[in-house]
Amino acid sequence: MYRLPPMYSRAMTEPSPPERTTPQSGPPALAIGALLVLIGLVLFAAQLLDFQLSEIGWPFFIILAGIGILLFGLFMGGESGIVIGGTITTTVGLVLLFQDTTGRWESWAYAWALVGPAASGLGLVMWGTRTGNGNDVRNGTWGLLGGLAIFVIGFLFFEGVIGISGQRLALPEWLLPVAVIAIGLVVLGRGLLERTTRDTPS
Repeated sequence: MYRLPPMYSRAMTEPSPPERTTPQSGPPALAIGALLVLIGLVLFAAQLLDFQLSEIGWPFFIILAGIGILLFGLFMGGESGIVIGGTITTTVGLVLLFQDTTGRWESWAYAWALVGPAASGLGLVMWGTRTGNGNDVRNGTWGLLGGLAIFVIGFLFFEGVIGISGQRLALPEWLLPVAVIAIGLVVLGRGLLERTTRDTPS
């Protein structure tokens, strides 16, 4: 019977020493660090140029943070959640900038649709385009369109029917039901298309 040399038999029976692992900072820590560096550079540039950031409104900082997170997610982060977080943060800043400028804070009654489904869908579209994932692009597009549809319906209802801002918009009475029917047909068509695709044998 053939026996392995002692050096080989000992190497096969002895457990290998545990590998050393170095702690790594996850994507959230990297995103926060990059964001702080970006904000610091902006503050430093404002001091050099003797420019008061308060002149353009505090929502600017939220927009800047969202853009920083978005760029980090697209080119450095490597996760779709960071990209979606960047689009949501940027959209929140843009909505707040509009509300802070016009004083129409009641628009949150329907503007949330831009922050939730629309911004999330946009982020997924951008991530899918970046990675070449067609499913992410398709799902993100539907999320974006769905959020925009909810926003339009909410705008027509709260501004044209209720007059949440204190004055009703002069809109045709048929506009809201027609918009609801049109969006419902699109959603119904999507559902039928997905059902047909699922039932079709590959």
